[in-house]
Amino acid sequence: MAIPVAVIDSGFTVGEGSGACYLPIHMSGLVDTLSWLVNIPSPTGDESAIRDEIDARLGSFVTERVMDSLVVGTPGAGKVILAGHTDTVPLQGETGSRIDGERLHGLGSTDMKSGLAVMIHLIEELGTDSLVGVFYAGEEGPLSGNQLGPILDRFPELADSAAAVVLEPSNLGMEAGCNGAVNATVVFLGEPAHSSRPWLGVNAVSKAGEFLSMMDRLVPEDHVINGLLFREVMSITRAQGGVANNVVPGRFELNVNYRFAPDRPLEDAIDNLRQRCSQADVVDITDAAPAGQPVVDLPLFDRLARVSNSEIAPKQGWTDVAQLSARGIPAINFGPGESALAHKPGESVRLSDLDWAYQSLLEVLS
Repeated sequence: MAIPVAVIDSGFTVGEGSGACYLPIHMSGLVDTLSWLVNIPSPTGDESAIRDEIDARLGSFVTERVMDSLVVGTPGAGKVILAGHTDTVPLQGETGSRIDGERLHGLGSTDMKSGLAVMIHLIEELGTDSLVGVFYAGEEGPLSGNQLGPILDRFPELADSAAAVVLEPSNLGMEAGCNGAVNATVVFLGEPAHSSRPWLGVNAVSKAGEFLSMMDRLVPEDHVINGLLFREVMSITRAQGGVANNVVPGRFELNVNYRFAPDRPLEDAIDNLRQRCSQADVVDITDAAPAGQPVVDLPLFDRLARVSNSEIAPKQGWTDVAQLSARGIPAINFGPGESALAHKPGESVRLSDLDWAYQSLLEVLS
């Protein structure tokens, strides 16, 4: 979708009518790039088209494709990694990008194609002598399909990087570390029977009553790490049982999602979840991702916080800071957008966030 642009002195307008917005002229390229990226569908599992488009645009640099992902620049000691995932959740609303006032709407606009736009412009402005761009697929699905891990395996020299910036939406701040995540399928087994004669069976849903009450009473568990408050939480996120209105259910299946703090190893988190769910007949771990250690004392991150006027907060959700820190790469979450709008049908991003992230990183990295 082409964006109407009218240059007026030192600025430009985007959109038309009451939805038009006047912004500094240097932002026009960022807005155009974000609109271009949003207009390339890239739900998880279908990222090859956006990889090819970014590769074509940055073709003047050294690039290498890894499955549906792209590495721009040659990894090496002392470089800074700019990392962003190219996939989005499935489409839930309107297609394409749309500008209304000071916001750009569209799937992936905040999570995280605005971060990708900033990455592209930083590489085009600064080159790859000191930067490596990692545009990777599969972040919105299970860890087994996340292609950042295979990229780190393919280029072990990335572990010698000075630092990494993951351009996830960070709410005009910096977010250090991240909670880990474990998902488990938890099953209570009964015996089906006709609902008019329930004594001939065992109701799997009723059998889970004590467990459900226990889960409802859980409260967040606070962990303070490097002065940052991380909160551990365990939630039932899906439940399914029964085959018909007149059949006592013989199987009740739930998904339990556990977000654990960075001071808890992944193995301990899995053991803790299993213990909490010990009343169930089956506990099957379906996905597990380690937490990311919060790094707050790196000079590069300290300068970025000062330049961007950012508070450093803990990352309650999971990001690929975890995979990077597991390889010994100091990493921070810093990017345009509001995490609360991620995965929502009306997803959007403030256009001014693009400028904030780009100008801050440009000053620090150059």
